[in-house]
Amino acid sequence: MDAVAIRKQDNAYTIDDAMNILFSKLDEAIDDMENGRVQTIEDAWKEIDEI
Repeated sequence: MDAVAIRKQDNAYTIDDAMNILFSKLDEAIDDMENGRVQTIEDAWKEIDEI
């Protein structure tokens, strides 16, 4: 059985897809920090819950 990441809407992704999404979010976060764009922890958790 292949490992998959499952989103709340029951759309199945491969582990590679999930890692690409994670790395994309990490790249965005690093860019934001480097450019002084930050958000509160509450807003960050809201964004995470939407994934």
